[in-house]
Amino acid sequence: MSWQSALACWYLRRQFRPQTLKPHVDVNRARALTAKRAWLPEVPRGWRLRELDGADGKPLRGEWIERPDGERASGASAMVLYCHGGGYYFCSPRTHRSIAFGLATRANAPVFSLDYRLAPEHRFPAALDDATAAYRQLIADGVAPESIVIAGDSAGGGLALATLVALRDAGDPLPAGGLLFSPWTDLAATGASIVDNDGVDPMFSGPAIARAAKVYLGDMRATHPYASPLYADLRGLPPLFMMAGSTEVLLDDSRRVAANACAAGVDCELEVWNKMPHVWPIFAPFIPEANRALERAAAFIRRATSRASHAAQASSVTSIV
Repeated sequence: MSWQSALACWYLRRQFRPQTLKPHVDVNRARALTAKRAWLPEVPRGWRLRELDGADGKPLRGEWIERPDGERASGASAMVLYCHGGGYYFCSPRTHRSIAFGLATRANAPVFSLDYRLAPEHRFPAALDDATAAYRQLIADGVAPESIVIAGDSAGGGLALATLVALRDAGDPLPAGGLLFSPWTDLAATGASIVDNDGVDPMFSGPAIARAAKVYLGDMRATHPYASPLYADLRGLPPLFMMAGSTEVLLDDSRRVAANACAAGVDCELEVWNKMPHVWPIFAPFIPEANRALERAAAFIRRATSRASHAAQASSVTSIV
């Protein structure tokens, strides 16, 4: 564990975790603090940031990080549809630029960071509706499904997995893979790590998870598979790559999904990193472990899209013959 990571854990324990010990979720305070503390990295050299507000009537609201010529993923080239974390009620593409920029530059792939609607103004399934609509718009714009990896962190990681399930159920062509950082997949908060890592996790208290879930769920049951994809049938999904920290209260949200995916025949890899805080890749480039995690994530993006592209080409040749 690097000294930079230890410093991040110290900061989170002092500044963030106390907010999760309170008996009620203060949505406005969370949004205000996030906006105040958000550090905006510089756009990487050789790339440009382009914001979309949905004014053209298309469901793409968010930010593109792409090459200056505007070239996006088409054909066999890779791209990422990213879903930011924040408990479904705060944060934005702006707060998660360090991850989006890191994935884009390391995978050499454009990233679209989705600005999905937030709770409690827009409860479940608003975020899922936005994510599936964004994916379908990318396909309608000519992006090949096999070139796309859907990624996300925390709530966005759960949203990314739920989006894969919903797309499969609807019969949509599936993307090349799913990349999940510390995903929140069980809004019912039944994982053993909710209790076992309470007090060890530098960011969250265990009881805070169920309280936060209610902001998004409203009256919807917490085990709905599109809200908590831990409870979904994962058969037929594309390859999954997950990372989580060993001391996270949400660790079992990853462990159990990995077990379910493997049992369903899904190619799934889970890496548990020692003593890393929740969604540590967001601390790139300051934490060495964040940089290494993004490198491994980028390698998965390249690997998954390459395999999917070759499979699509082979299928095309077979159908022609």
